[in-house]
Amino acid sequence: MEQIIHDEKNGLDYQLVGDYYLPMLKAPETPQIGRFGRMHYDYIRKHKKVLFSGLWLSGEINGYIEQIDRNAEEMFSQLVKQLAESEGVTEQLKADNQMLWIQRMNNIRNRAEEIVLSEVVLV
Repeated sequence: MEQIIHDEKNGLDYQLVGDYYLPMLKAPETPQIGRFGRMHYDYIRKHKKVLFSGLWLSGEINGYIEQIDRNAEEMFSQLVKQLAESEGVTEQLKADNQMLWIQRMNNIRNRAEEIVLSEVVLV
């Protein structure tokens, strides 16, 4: 008996285990998402049930969440960079007064996160 057979009808491969052929199934790939992707996933699951159900049933949920996460992370990093430049938060300030630099960068990061949440994640 052959160890592995391929069924053309359903496109699955089967492996011989003992006296039985068992399907060689693979788990779907887990999406590589960050915090913004997880927040958006939770938001649409709780508040946009029709969109969530449509994406889930069509199998497009992982790609959609990954795209949202990439867009949000890119927007966040650009905003932090732009806000830091416009407010004069530089490496020189970091060298001269670290605590002031940390305070200002935390403020900038919090504002950038709020903007990303309101424009990309919670939409």
